Amino acid sequence: MSTHADNTTATSRVWFVTGSSSGFGRAIVEEVVARGDCVVATARRPEALADLAAKAPDRVQLAELDVTRPEQVRAAVAAAVARFGRIDVLVNNAGFSILGAVEETDEAALRATMELMFFAAVATTREVLLHMRARRSGTIVQITSVGGITTAPGFGPYCAAKHALEALSESLAAEVQPHGVRVLVVEPGAFRTSLFGAAFRHMPALDAYAATVGAMRSWVRQTDGEQGGDPAKAARVIADVVARPEVPLRLPLGGDAVDQIRAKLALIAADVDRSEALARATGFDAEA
Repeated sequence: MSTHADNTTATSRVWFVTGSSSGFGRAIVEEVVARGDCVVATARRPEALADLAAKAPDRVQLAELDVTRPEQVRAAVAAAVARFGRIDVLVNNAGFSILGAVEETDEAALRATMELMFFAAVATTREVLLHMRARRSGTIVQITSVGGITTAPGFGPYCAAKHALEALSESLAAEVQPHGVRVLVVEPGAFRTSLFGAAFRHMPALDAYAATVGAMRSWVRQTDGEQGGDPAKAARVIADVVARPEVPLRLPLGGDAVDQIRAKLALIAADVDRSEALARATGFDAEA
């Protein structure tokens, strides 16, 4: 590690970002580089980030990383620590979108969805957490989705992976808080990334679901490239929140995310209210 890198990392954060070649990952890398921070930008094709590395070669390290391969995760994290001495912020961002009814989604597609957006994110978190806990400092940023709380026809597998990561992250936050490590779950709504385009996997359609999942497919095609969310602004908010002394557990992004989450919470509250008497009647009767 060069002396210049030592001086740089002493006054800036070191970020480790998965899925950095496009979308939120790319926007976050661009934002933290602009702020003077250091970043390990990982992607299956890191050459897509060569322009950023050229702008700040002393602060940007590129790493080829398929997060579903544990050996690559270990190697990338080790290389980051060797280069910069630590990882202050982990951003688990790698993912894709998948659209299909539960019946339309085959076993392999379902398992691939969970593997990338749940198991791989957990494995990367564990690998980085070893270093953060030892230093008693660090922030783990999980890029989930408004679909981490809400659902929609055709998005069952996607939402299942995001729900699972949110549940684990909520438990994780309580576990690591005494060790000086923070967890931030970011829940974006519809942002103008490739998730509705090149990064989308469509399952074969069944006529039985034309009215529900078919309508969602049409909405996705019409929305692609027209989403109201600006990834650059989202990256700026994420970096701002990470810089605060305290972070919330959840950070919705986009007015649509706020509206949808509030609507979902209202539905849950209504179901609880409607079922409360039945729920409370299931205990053992008090002895006379």
